[in-house]
Amino acid sequence: MAKKEQTTALRPFGMRDKIGYAMGDMGCGFSFQIVATFMQLFYLQYIGIKATDYAVIILISKLWDAINDVLIGNLVDTKRIGKKSKYKPWILVGGIGLVFLTVMIFVPVTAFPYWGKYAWCLLSYCLWSVAYTMVNVPYGSLHSVISDVPEHRTALSTFRSIGASLPAVVIMIALPSIVYNETTNAAGEKVQTLKGATLLPVAIVLSLVALLALWGTTRLVTERVKREDIGEKVTGIKAFFGAFKAFFTNRAMVGCTLATVASVALFNSTMSLNNMVFQYFFNDTKKIPLAMVGSYAPMILVMIFMGKLASRFGKKNLVAISTLISSIGGLVFIFIPMQANMTGMVLYIIALMLLNSGNCVFQISVWAIVADCIEVSYRKTGKAEEGSLYALYSFFRKLSQGIGQAIVSLGLTAIGFVEGENAVQPEGFGPKIKSLYMIILVVGSFITFLCMQFIYNIDKKTEQSFGEEIDANEEALALNEMFED
Repeated sequence: MAKKEQTTALRPFGMRDKIGYAMGDMGCGFSFQIVATFMQLFYLQYIGIKATDYAVIILISKLWDAINDVLIGNLVDTKRIGKKSKYKPWILVGGIGLVFLTVMIFVPVTAFPYWGKYAWCLLSYCLWSVAYTMVNVPYGSLHSVISDVPEHRTALSTFRSIGASLPAVVIMIALPSIVYNETTNAAGEKVQTLKGATLLPVAIVLSLVALLALWGTTRLVTERVKREDIGEKVTGIKAFFGAFKAFFTNRAMVGCTLATVASVALFNSTMSLNNMVFQYFFNDTKKIPLAMVGSYAPMILVMIFMGKLASRFGKKNLVAISTLISSIGGLVFIFIPMQANMTGMVLYIIALMLLNSGNCVFQISVWAIVADCIEVSYRKTGKAEEGSLYALYSFFRKLSQGIGQAIVSLGLTAIGFVEGENAVQPEGFGPKIKSLYMIILVVGSFITFLCMQFIYNIDKKTEQSFGEEIDANEEALALNEMFED
């Protein structure tokens, strides 16, 4: 087995690590959420970029994002910028860059010529993606070196999910009243308009909060697992392609990644269809917040019991069982008649809760699962490639977001969606959009089940062996050293 060293005098794993790790995703989330939620609105409605030009900007930046994920992952693995930690210095450097570049995105460049606005948007977003990756890749890799104990990794994964949820909730609740203004248009109608200039001070405040949270991660989290390369020392292009080989020959990592693609593409990236269900089937968009019950109620329940359930069943079995139950239950609800009334709405929300429960189990445990996959790779190759492996995983997460948006577009076309403001949809469109959304969720849940059940191969026994084998090796090394002395 690959050599691994642990320092027994380190502070025991505890709540300080959980809170510290949650703060990391909270820091990433404050920057990510404001960009994801308001950047497009800012440039289209306030700066005046054309929608078609903005689409090109996003395409170019996403291609660059995919490249820099892998490059920065390799850089984190091969270049140390701190003596005590492999990852924390990168998080701080990236966090400082994230402050300036998040602010740069929301600078009101309304006086620029059109080409200048275009260039500013493209450049600022591409640079922002570099800084975000410089934070997110080492932060994600940090998970695997905080502790080897399966229960600890599950707890970290749960707290990471909590940290990621807080910025989304804060931004959804607090910002609309700040950045929108009710005005009267030329027709005398009251409309909501974006106050673009307010996004700059908002970006400054949220970026500083993000940096403070990331700093908290570096202060509160302790790295207990010290990995050293015991094989051939390689750098540069050889190390780059070596990480690719390690990733794609790791069956567990491939299974986890395919399950993630299904989850992100068919759950996380299709939420717009839920809004359309309320718009075209129930004809009541004011009730959209009720659908949050279908997403957050299962998540809260899973967070409460995740540790005990994962410890009893193992993460592989827990995800496989829950996603299979969700798939079967969701399939049943597709054929249950639902009317466009409150009773039908209650049935719909129950169906969402059932479908989301399996996905919540996977989403909350996936970071611990990725850490286990990295552990397996290290034991197989003897190379400390956490950054590169996590970066490749992150690349596929981002790729799946585009896949999900494409699926939504194709699905809408297939059921006859008519584009345009105040467009009249064909007869029977409401029931079709409801069925389309639920079918997509069922398919996503079932693919996740197949990947975790038949490809992912880290079972409960293997999970538990990680910490036990380290303890045994530590004792053996200590005995050897004693006799040598």
